[in-house]
Amino acid sequence: MRLRPRMLAITLVAALAATVLAPPGPSQAAAADRYGFAYVDNPIMPVWTVLDPTRQWGSWKTAFPALSAEGIRLAPGRYNIRFPQVGAGARGNVHVTPVNRTGHYCEIVRWGQSGADEIVDVQCHRPGGGRDDTPFTVLWTYSSGLVPVVDGSHAWLQWGGAAVVQSYNSTGGGVSVLAGGLGLYQVRLGGVGVAGALAGNLQVTAVQPNAGPRRCKVIRWGNSGVDIIAYVTCWDQAGAPVASEFTLSYHRERAVFGSFGPPKYTGYFFSASAGQTNWNYPAGGFGFNSSTPLVPAGRYLVTYPFLGEKETHAQVTAYGPGSEYCHLTQPWKLSATAAEVDTLCFDNTGSPIPHGFLSTFTSRI
Repeated sequence: MRLRPRMLAITLVAALAATVLAPPGPSQAAAADRYGFAYVDNPIMPVWTVLDPTRQWGSWKTAFPALSAEGIRLAPGRYNIRFPQVGAGARGNVHVTPVNRTGHYCEIVRWGQSGADEIVDVQCHRPGGGRDDTPFTVLWTYSSGLVPVVDGSHAWLQWGGAAVVQSYNSTGGGVSVLAGGLGLYQVRLGGVGVAGALAGNLQVTAVQPNAGPRRCKVIRWGNSGVDIIAYVTCWDQAGAPVASEFTLSYHRERAVFGSFGPPKYTGYFFSASAGQTNWNYPAGGFGFNSSTPLVPAGRYLVTYPFLGEKETHAQVTAYGPGSEYCHLTQPWKLSATAAEVDTLCFDNTGSPIPHGFLSTFTSRI
C-alpha cells in the first residue's frame, strides 16, 4: 500500500510542529545492544518476584545466566519490572500488552536505571479508567549502530508530547513525528521499508508520566518509497482523542526487540494485509502465519508455525480508526512446534468487538 496525500486519513497542515532526529553515527554494534522481555503472570506481587521463567529472557543471560527478570506490585495496577544488569538509564524503547478478557489496558509511566538494572514502571486500568490489576507482557530494548538493509531493519522512537525524545534507525535514516489534530501523529521512518510493498510490523504503547489512563494505536500505515509512514492516535478512558506521549517501534525480518540470528524463531502478522506483513522464520518467509476467528466476535487465534521454541514473547497493537483496542486473552500456548496467540479486541466499554491488529511473536533463540 502506497500512501498519497489525498489518501491520508486526516489532513495535516504545514503549520504543524515537526521534530526530526539526525540518524545515529556509524558503529560496529548491531540491534539490539541490550534487551529484556517478560510476562507478569501473577499481578499480585507484594515483594520482588521472579517472573514466568518460560516467558522471559534478556541480554543479561550471556554474562549472568542465573539472574532473572522480576516484578513487584506498588499499588492497584501499578508495577515495576526489573531487568538485571542491563541498565541504560532512560534510553531505549518499551512496549506493554495486557493479558486478560476484561478489557483492561496498560501504559508505560517511565523507565530508568537502578544500580546496574533497568526498571520499567507500568500502570494498568480497567474499562472506565480506574487503576486495576492485570497480567501483561513487557519489553525493553536499546540499540545502536547500523545494519545492512538486506538483513532487515529495526527502528523506534519515544514521543514526548512536543518533541521526539530519542530514536533509533538501523538503516541510518531519519525518524520524524508530525503532530496533527488532537491525539493524532504522523510518524516517518526513513529507509526501513521495501519499495513497492508494505512490509514489516509496528507496535505502539502509550506513555503517561502521571499514570493517567491512555491508549495508543495505529490507525493507518503504508510505504512511501522505502520509508514507512504510520499514523498513531491516542485515546482517554472516555474514548475521546487525547494528546499523549508514546513509544513506537518497527521491525522487518527481525525480532520485535531488533535482533536476528539469534533469534531465528521469530515472526509477525498483520490482520488487514498479507504479503510482507506476514513473516515467519524459519517457516520460509512470507505468508505462513494465520488467524482464525473465535467466539466472541473480536477474538482471533493467531498461529505461528515453528516458533514454539524456548523462552518466548508476544506483543499486540490495535489497527484501525476509532478508540477500539486489542490485547492478549491468555498466555500463548505452544502446540507441537507452533505458537498459538489468543487475541481479543474491545470497544471503549470493554466489550469484545471485531477490529484489526498487528501481532508479533518471538523466541529467544
